Amino acid sequence: MAKNQRQALGKGIGALLGDAEPVAPREPRAHVVETPAFSGGSEIAIEAIEPNPHQPRKHFDEDALQELSASIKNLGIIQPVTVREIRNGKFQIISGERRYRAARMAGLETIPVFVRAGDDEEKDVLICALVENIQREDLNALEIAFTYQRLMEEGSLTQEELSERVGKKRSTVTNYLRLLQQPAEVQAAIRENSITMGHARAIAGIPDNKSQIKVLRKTVDEGLSVRQVEELVKKMTQPKEIKKQPEEAISAGMDSELKEAMKRCFNVTIAIKHNNKGNGSITIPFQNEEEMNGFLTKLNNFNG
Repeated sequence: MAKNQRQALGKGIGALLGDAEPVAPREPRAHVVETPAFSGGSEIAIEAIEPNPHQPRKHFDEDALQELSASIKNLGIIQPVTVREIRNGKFQIISGERRYRAARMAGLETIPVFVRAGDDEEKDVLICALVENIQREDLNALEIAFTYQRLMEEGSLTQEELSERVGKKRSTVTNYLRLLQQPAEVQAAIRENSITMGHARAIAGIPDNKSQIKVLRKTVDEGLSVRQVEELVKKMTQPKEIKKQPEEAISAGMDSELKEAMKRCFNVTIAIKHNNKGNGSITIPFQNEEEMNGFLTKLNNFNG
């Protein structure tokens, strides 16, 4: 490589182009050390960084943090933390709080960051934090649901507007928000990864909380799949069919009523027969003509 090329590379891309306007140097930020290790990156004193109060993730597994801390001691932070400046010399995390916590555990004094310029409006910071965390970290469904709810409340967004801002279908947003209506026991199971979003969505189809908890415990105890839970919920929520009484039972009941009525009216025990076609006959026994005339007299009195 020629000497003048090496010099040009050392001066940056503007020197290679030849006609670039000189760029005025930025005023150095307090606690910030520019580093070429990351494109557009900086090293910031860890004491100058604070967590984002709107961080979607609320639970950090202690064992996993210890493992990450040990890795950082050996290899450093491979992926910079994204921050925004909130006041002179102080920064707030947009994404990467897990790395930040592990770095503090490892005793680091500075960490690599991307300083992101952004709107100070809280709803835009919330959206930025949510989208970046979904892309880079494994948030559980409940953490996402709480963040969606807060975005809607503090950003005055409808579900339709929220779905557009976070790049999700409206039905997806709705399914997450439904998790917040489920019993605390179901929400705890989601947070602890005892059940998946698919399980929770199926359980949400049960109308009462008591039955939801019953299905939840069965799901966890028996390790049911999402498909199995869906089938279980379907059986529980389908209207029960009214079983038809067998024709024999209906006939027996009618026979009994008719016999009792004839006994009361004529003081006689009749015989009833049925065939397979549904037809039949009624037999009225009598001893003599006098008894038969008695039946006729009573019948005429009924007609009169």
